[in-house]
Amino acid sequence: MPRGKSTVARLHPTAAGAAVRRARGTVGAGEPTAVRRGRGRADSKRRAGAVTAPVLNVQRMSTEDGPGLRTTVFLKGCSLTCTWCHNPESLSPNPEVVWHEWKCIGSRMCDATCERGALSRSGDRVVIDRELCNGCGDCAAPCPSTALELLGVERSAADVAGEVLRDRSYYTPAGGGVTISGGEPGLRPRFVRTVLEVCRAEGVHTAVDTCGMCSQAALDQICAAADLVLFDVKEIDEDKHRRFTGRSNKRILSNLVRISGKIGSAGGPSRLWVRTPLVPGATATEENVAGIGRFLASRLSGTVERWELCAFNNLARDKYRRLGRCWEFEDAELLTTGELERLSDVAR
Repeated sequence: MPRGKSTVARLHPTAAGAAVRRARGTVGAGEPTAVRRGRGRADSKRRAGAVTAPVLNVQRMSTEDGPGLRTTVFLKGCSLTCTWCHNPESLSPNPEVVWHEWKCIGSRMCDATCERGALSRSGDRVVIDRELCNGCGDCAAPCPSTALELLGVERSAADVAGEVLRDRSYYTPAGGGVTISGGEPGLRPRFVRTVLEVCRAEGVHTAVDTCGMCSQAALDQICAAADLVLFDVKEIDEDKHRRFTGRSNKRILSNLVRISGKIGSAGGPSRLWVRTPLVPGATATEENVAGIGRFLASRLSGTVERWELCAFNNLARDKYRRLGRCWEFEDAELLTTGELERLSDVAR
């Protein structure tokens, strides 16, 4: 999900009413409250230990992934291949090794670690052969400065939940919580729901950030334990969406309507935010913004509490270079203040 995107407009459509708190069930109402809570927490922790997913990063102090200050879990693996993606390391579900030149102290402790011969040197530079590298991470383990980093570590839901809950003293007073992003969380529905259920049992606000390209069953599962859904709508035209992301937007828009119908109901989230990246030469057109606005107004029954227009930036250039990939937006010019204001006016 989006990293390095600057929010340029937070729009509150007039049809959007106040968020409705999710209805809570009353299972086990005959038991004392403390017993019910204790039982629920024990069950959640037991289930969490058996579910795993490839975790890319746990980012603290985030202000872009929901309200307040948040700890965001980024999963690896995405169902779209957006040409402008700011997180190219999240596209593949497989582990990948990268070299951070600025961290390297030249210890050479990694030199003889790769049995496949995927690691070599060109002067002072470490070179990774992507055809040979299988992402085992043997080269990264002995690196004393973490210049070699393994992206995508298989972790249990219990482990991740335990880590993010340790941040409560930071995000709870700031009105924040925990967000699970990607990649695409809908590809790991059991893991996402399990982590969020453990967090919710501890009274933590939960959110999930999705592009919507997943099955209805997976979407229902990841949203079942989320207080807030952040839903990306990138391009309204199907042909353009396919060209920019590799997939049609039919399922995405259908899933958005489905989630809209669950806002405030039992088993559904309380709040829905929509986010649109404004990418020069792609999504940043009046036609696209107006089309998305018409869809939100006509199909979502006023359930969208917030529509964020997010400005493109080119800070992902180094990520692509470290992964040995080309990026067609590397030299794209940023949108001007006037262009951003004009698109915001169209959206309003």
